Amino acid sequence: MKWEKKGLIFCPEDRYDWMRTHAAVPFAEKKEGDIFRIYFSSRDHKNRSRIGSIDVDIANPHDIIHISDSPLLSLGPLGAFDESGVMLSWVVCYRQSRYLYYVGWNLGATVPFRNSIGLAICEGGGFKKYAAGPILDRGVNEPYFVASCCVLVEDGLWRMWYLSCIGWKIVNDRPRHWYHIKYAESSDGIHWKNDGVVCIDFKNEQEYAISRPCVLKDGECYKMWYSCRGTSYRIGYAESFDGIRWTRMDERVGIDVSESGWDSEMIEYPFVFDHGGQRYMLYNGNGYGKSGIGLAVLVEDNRGDCRSARHS
Repeated sequence: MKWEKKGLIFCPEDRYDWMRTHAAVPFAEKKEGDIFRIYFSSRDHKNRSRIGSIDVDIANPHDIIHISDSPLLSLGPLGAFDESGVMLSWVVCYRQSRYLYYVGWNLGATVPFRNSIGLAICEGGGFKKYAAGPILDRGVNEPYFVASCCVLVEDGLWRMWYLSCIGWKIVNDRPRHWYHIKYAESSDGIHWKNDGVVCIDFKNEQEYAISRPCVLKDGECYKMWYSCRGTSYRIGYAESFDGIRWTRMDERVGIDVSESGWDSEMIEYPFVFDHGGQRYMLYNGNGYGKSGIGLAVLVEDNRGDCRSARHS
């Protein structure tokens, strides 16, 4: 693959009290024609995340059509799983409803934070939280926390790829998390069965964070883009025939940091989507989304073959 960067398209720059910094973990939803709504997570002066959006013409994405002036979801009440932040992860359009999966944040004591996956549903109006509690949380197969997910519906089966923390260690006098990508299934998008199946694991001892999976079905081939971090975040890539057993091919991803500017230190949190015969990628750069959202267009690809996955 080879991606052509189109540059930075949005950065909050202290726009509202709840949208002071960051436009992290972008997600694009088609509205009509070439108009897309791009969701993202911003932070307030207390570093709490909330979900906002912009509307853009994907053919001319640097001209913003609309910016949300209020967050899509409120923070949870004192003691709730999402009292310290809500961060969008994925949106599924299913029948007449839209399912918004989000990460709820709690601040920790011995470790900095704990995450869970929540759900909000829109049935014509705005998004409303499905429940006061998360739909996926730590448990028998998840002793630490779960976070950013991708959800697809195939023939009535809901499939989720999600971040799973496997532990914390003290590194340079600070707690450091280790997390990778696991898989879960559901019949309704609400109640999930997760048996600890690992999809994307660490490639070496230096890597400790794999996050924000984005899965597309391309012919007979499942393709996944994700963030992976040793020293700093880069975007990785994998292929699979069944969506469960994956072959990492990070060397094929075709996009890296720039020599200078807003994405010169790291690139992460990819969201890949197709429109009008073209494949696009939204992603973040320096500061885990603090420097804003960028757009790239795929200009070279050998699509849908899964050859490397077949022979692994």
